[in-house]
This record gives sequence, C-alpha cells and structure tokens, in this order.
Amino acid sequence: MSVIDPRTAAAAWRRSHVVLRDLPLALLIAVAPWIGPLQEQGTRLADAPQRPLDALALVPIALQALPLAARRRWPAISLGLVAIGFAIDQLTGYVTAAGIALPIALVSAGAHLAHHRRAVVVGLSAGYVALAVALERDGAGEDAGGVVAFYLVLAAAWCVGEWLRRTRAAEAERRRQVAVTTRLTERTRIARDLHDVVTHHVTAMVVQAEAARYLTAHPDRLDGALNAVADTGRRAISDLRQVLDLLDPAASSPDTARDSGALRELVERTRLAGQPVEHRTEGEPRAGSGDVGTAVYRVVQEGLTNALKHAPGRPTIVDVQYGRDAVTVNVATQGDGPSAIKATPSAPGGGRGLTGLKERVVALDGELTAGFDDDGAFVVRAHVPWGGAS
Repeated sequence: MSVIDPRTAAAAWRRSHVVLRDLPLALLIAVAPWIGPLQEQGTRLADAPQRPLDALALVPIALQALPLAARRRWPAISLGLVAIGFAIDQLTGYVTAAGIALPIALVSAGAHLAHHRRAVVVGLSAGYVALAVALERDGAGEDAGGVVAFYLVLAAAWCVGEWLRRTRAAEAERRRQVAVTTRLTERTRIARDLHDVVTHHVTAMVVQAEAARYLTAHPDRLDGALNAVADTGRRAISDLRQVLDLLDPAASSPDTARDSGALRELVERTRLAGQPVEHRTEGEPRAGSGDVGTAVYRVVQEGLTNALKHAPGRPTIVDVQYGRDAVTVNVATQGDGPSAIKATPSAPGGGRGLTGLKERVVALDGELTAGFDDDGAFVVRAHVPWGGAS
C-alpha cells in the first residue's frame, strides 16, 4: 500500500483551484448551525423569539455559507448572496451561527474586490438600513445603539480586508521594484562585460591590422601579424560566448575567475598587438577568490585597452601585488601628459569602460582611480580587498 507524501499532497492542494481551497470553510459554516452547542448561537438584530431549525432553515444557511467558496474568485457575488442570506435569516427569526459568514465575506471582498468598491459599500449600507427598518416595522427591531454597533463591526471587517488589499499591493509593488532593479543590475553587468571583451579584443585587432599594412613587403612578418589578428578574434569569440551564456538559463554558469596565468596571457596578447608592456607580479592570488580575480583581470584589461587606443607604441607597466588583505593593481602608460595622449590616433571611446570598471571594483568594497601622475603617465589604480574569499 503506497503512502501519500504530506509535502506532495500539500503542494497539490496549493495548486488546486481557489474555489476548491475555500470550499471546506463554506461547508464548515453550513454544518455549524446543526451542531448542538451552536444551535442557539447567532447574531440577532431582532427581539423576537428565535425560530427553531427546520427544513426551511436550509435556505438562509445555504445562502450564507456556500457562497464563501467563491469569496476570492467572485467576491462581489459571494458577498451579495451572503448578505441576502443574512437578511432572510434575520427576517425569518432563525438567527443561526451561519451569520458569521457575513463579516468573513466582507473581509474577503475588501481584500479581493477590484472594481466598484464604493458602489458595493453604498449598496450594502443601504441594504442594512432597509433590513433594520423592516425589523422595526415588524416590531422586533433592536434599539438604535445595537444596530449602529453591529454596523460598525461590519465596517471594521471591510476595513480589515482593505488593509489586507493595500498590504498585498504594496508587497507586489516591492517585488516588482526588486525585479526591475535586478534586471537593470544584470543588464548593466552584461553590458559591462561586453564592453570589456569587445573593446579590448577589437582594439587589439585594429592595431594589429593597421600594423600589418606596412608588412606587405615582408611575407613572413605579415603572416605572423595576420595570425595574431586571427588569434585575437578567436579569443574574442570565446570570451563573448562566456558572456552570452549568462543570457541562457539552460547554460551552466561560466567560470569567469581569472588567475595570474590569465593576466600573463593578456599581457602577451597586448605585446603581440605592438604595445610594449612590462609585467610585474608580487605574491600569489588566493584560492576561491573568483570575483576579486575577475576584477583584477578587468582592471588590467581596461588599462591595456586604453593604452592601445590612446597611446599605441608607448611603454606600459602592469604592476600587480597580491597582499595579505587586498590586491593592488597599477597600469601606467608613459606619455607627456594629457596633450600627448590626446594627440595620438585612437579609436573612439566614451569613458564607459572606466565607469563600469569602477562600479565593479566598488561592488567589492574596493577603490579605483584613473588619471595622470606627475610624470605625465596615465595610471589606472585599483585596490580590491579579498573580502570573503578563502
């Protein structure tokens, strides 16, 4: 004999139709007036004797209880039927425990009714006044204080539903804002990675291709230059695939961590593009420091890209120090200050790389600066703490 898993059953119940999930409460209230201790219980707006339960009592009881199954699916219809059942209950003198359905229906309508809310409140209030007048004409009406007090109880039930509706709406708006912020953050991260990959590799390819134009008289050297362009293109495709994998939920997360070996490869590719680069490294990166390693790699990549774009052929020094608490990166391109850098031919750039780079470093509680030093060299500096890396 198979045993039903309670968690599976609970999950199936949560997936069922809302009317089915609300039906047990409706059935419970329908049965309650027939239970011995509850037969004398009920909300009474009239002073007349309570009428014993009989077959006709099924009508007001059913009208009050069963519509609660639709209290979230069709709140206005449910509330209207419950209110009619309550009025019949009072006018016939049954006064059953099913009267508790009216405040429940009011709470549900206040929470789930989306349209014509004011008209529903006005209509119910008018109906309540009409019921009070009808009971008074029969000579069984309660004093005005009791009628007003019960109306305030019903109004409080509606207000509880209204509070639930506003709370739910505020939570939905909060989640929407979180989703929007998450999407914008992800788009910014992807755009930043695309910029880092495309700008660096394409800039290197442009420089390599321009240099190859002057090697037509030297086939051996020309072949090497064209091979360098091809290698850079293949590396660009590989890096782009890693970035694009982020857009595919079915793809496994690419390993974007960069170690010192990746830095050496980056420097070597830049040298092949014609940029003289001196690479210094002190210490070793920590294991499991993927985010920090990627940030360091991007700092060096952006510094070398700027050197290729704005100061081709000028010496560049890459200095990376892996300390106990943080990594310090300096990428300095020699020059004669801003005028010298701007005077060199370059690919167009809008500063997006340094802006995105600073956001990446700041997200890791680091610092990044970029500018000219006293010797006229353009220096990109970054200080990135290890943080939670082990």
